[in-house]
Amino acid sequence: MEKKIIINTDGGARGNPGPAGIGVVIKSENGQILGNFKQYIGEATNNCAEYKALILALQETVKISKETVLEIRMDSELIVRQMQGQYKIKEPSLKLLAAEVIKLIKNFKNVTFRHVPREQNKEADKLVNEAIDLAVL
Repeated sequence: MEKKIIINTDGGARGNPGPAGIGVVIKSENGQILGNFKQYIGEATNNCAEYKALILALQETVKISKETVLEIRMDSELIVRQMQGQYKIKEPSLKLLAAEVIKLIKNFKNVTFRHVPREQNKEADKLVNEAIDLAVL
């Protein structure tokens, strides 16, 4: 059976744009935490922060295992739909970030994106807020 890793990512800005942070939680299929990451990214939009969280998640997961299947869970319906090819990416800055994501995805056997309600993304959201608080308070 193939190894599966579940990743929850979140990005947010206070104001849009505003001070922004990203959060990533990487778990094994049985729920064991393989990594928690938070980072303040400076002034950014919510969508930019969401993409940067996704990039960080993929960069960190490559260090854990490439021989794996990834399920990426995000509460940003826009980013999930863009990664699934259902929505076009119109914003030039987001196109660059999406290209980086696509490049990183090639490191894995299979990657799926799943939109989840905010309530199911609380751990990653908490990391976002901690990152912003540490930088601006």
